[in-house]
Amino acid sequence: MTDLLPSWLLLTYVGLLGAVVGSYLNVLVWRLPREQSTTRPRSACPSCGHAIRWFDNVPVLSWLVLRGRCRDCGTRISVRYPLVEAGVAVLFVALVVLLGPRLSVLSLLAVLALAGGGVAMSLIDLEHHRLPDKLTAATSVLVLLPIVAEALLTGSWSRLLTATVAAVALFVLYLGAAVVYPGGMGGGDIKLAPLLGFVLGWFGLPHAVVGAFAPFLLGVVAVLVLAVRGRVRKGSGVPFGPFMLAGTFAALLWAPAVAHWYLEVAGLA
Repeated sequence: MTDLLPSWLLLTYVGLLGAVVGSYLNVLVWRLPREQSTTRPRSACPSCGHAIRWFDNVPVLSWLVLRGRCRDCGTRISVRYPLVEAGVAVLFVALVVLLGPRLSVLSLLAVLALAGGGVAMSLIDLEHHRLPDKLTAATSVLVLLPIVAEALLTGSWSRLLTATVAAVALFVLYLGAAVVYPGGMGGGDIKLAPLLGFVLGWFGLPHAVVGAFAPFLLGVVAVLVLAVRGRVRKGSGVPFGPFMLAGTFAALLWAPAVAHWYLEVAGLA
């Protein structure tokens, strides 16, 4: 990818894109759980109702200039907004640096789309304990389009088949988990599973295998830590969507190394 642009310029563009995407994700995270349109009306201060001016809506910078307060009424603006914008910018840059050298442009676009949608899903799931179907569907379209386009352009039918099989397998796995442990797996998790399985399968069998089990491992560790700190009570639910997404990206980054390590430990490599 650096053949098209100097590395520093490419990463600058990617960071700016991430900040803009993060700004829109803030809108999604607020409006989707409240069944509000994500495009109309314009963003407004929830305290005084004044529409936010375009120059007060620049990611991160506007919050800093306004010192975290509404220009009209002075009400404090949550620090979560600039944190999400800056966080998505950093996430996009990190993914391009870590995965860009070994992925095609289309595959990388799919990963970035999943990262953006995944941030919104995680924030909503953590706050409301649900994954909106509209967000899962929209993210699926944005992720699948570049992958299918790459398969058509390159004739990667075997990769597409592996991705489809992995999608079905992960759906069955999560559906089975919901049947075995009723209430432990939400409907949103089951609907998200095929998308994650498809992405993991597209990148290879090791990614699919590691990505299938990493969320459960991360979830167990997190629950144990929260239990030790007294933050989890018997019968209280823990949103699993963030662990599914974290496990998927962990697999995208480190699955080959994990698979090689396992084969060495098992004496198969």
